[in-house]
Amino acid sequence: MSYLSFIFANPRFLGFGLFLTFASSFGQTFFIALFSNELRRDFALSHGEFGSVYSLATLSSGFCLIWLGRAIDRIDLKVFTALVLLGFACAGFVFSTAPSVILLGLSIFGLRLCGQGLLGHIAMVSMARYFHRARGKAVSLVSLGYPLGEAILPFSAVAVLSAFGWRMSWMIIAVVILAAILPVAMLLLRSAPQNSVREPDVPDSSQVQRRVSREASLREVLRDIRFYLILPAVLAPSFIATGMFFHQRHLADTKGWSLELLASAFVIFAICQSATALYTGQAIDRLGASRLLPVFLLPMGASMLLLSFSNHPVAAPLYMVALGATVGAGSALFGALWAEFYGVSHLGAIRSFVTSLMVFSTALSPPFMGLLFDAGIVFEALTLGFFVYCVLVSATLAIILRRKAWSGV
Repeated sequence: MSYLSFIFANPRFLGFGLFLTFASSFGQTFFIALFSNELRRDFALSHGEFGSVYSLATLSSGFCLIWLGRAIDRIDLKVFTALVLLGFACAGFVFSTAPSVILLGLSIFGLRLCGQGLLGHIAMVSMARYFHRARGKAVSLVSLGYPLGEAILPFSAVAVLSAFGWRMSWMIIAVVILAAILPVAMLLLRSAPQNSVREPDVPDSSQVQRRVSREASLREVLRDIRFYLILPAVLAPSFIATGMFFHQRHLADTKGWSLELLASAFVIFAICQSATALYTGQAIDRLGASRLLPVFLLPMGASMLLLSFSNHPVAAPLYMVALGATVGAGSALFGALWAEFYGVSHLGAIRSFVTSLMVFSTALSPPFMGLLFDAGIVFEALTLGFFVYCVLVSATLAIILRRKAWSGV
């Protein structure tokens, strides 16, 4: 089944997932950071103080996600989605009216928990749970909501911010979530997924009957050695990409690049991320997610090696191409991987735990890299270290995957 026929067969449910990942952008770092100057000015915060508030809110949201994310295994999908969107809107309202730093931090916690955490979690868990033969296509299509939000919303946010100021802008965002995003999500989810999902009647001959995961609980997963062998690969894209983007001004200064050059390269990043996600989705349906694990980090490793040895302006778009390839592949891969290994009965609990670890990594990488820079570590040494890490993790997974015990889930 091609992507086009798959979309036509499942427009509502795929649209629901894509809509949620797009809406999660309001709680993502790239969007909230657009208002950072105004927030620091009005609350009299330094860069470090605002960063500390933001990191604490993010870490707290990741901690809560471990428990809240598993509720999707027990609560009706429509009810759970509605509750998360209501919480998201409330966080936006509090953010727009916050009179103190404490309430600002609490509202950021709500935005990060509901936006970055739970909305994407709902989308990916629901796709992996209700699609089986076309799971890879489903999660890759839904993951396109992330780059779509990155491409569209910053321009809109800057325009609204210039016209209304940051408080009114967030009041508008909260109203949009409550009056538009919530009803549309409910409309797209009007019928039960198990009654509306359409997949190919006959899977490809190359598709794996071996992917018959037993239904494992989170407790059983945490006792599985394979889980800990996979984690270094799973956490690498969020840790490295977040840190690189957070310190992009320092990267530009180090390389002698203009900010305009680096900013324009983000368009290439989004395009490559989307294209790679779609290609990876098809590969997952043919080969299985586990077979792609040893190779998906290699483009990111290549991007780090490039930055270690080149200051040429052409390195900027090439770096973004390679980084986008790994991020795009990872977004599709991690949407299907846990269902393939551990089944779908406890998928919400498993994925929420992993997502919380990824949230922790995004909160820790900017200060970690900043401390290294403060200690005199140059950018080229850091990126060379990331390259070595990517190669070692990929080689380790390739060796482990040769063992027959790996596939015996």
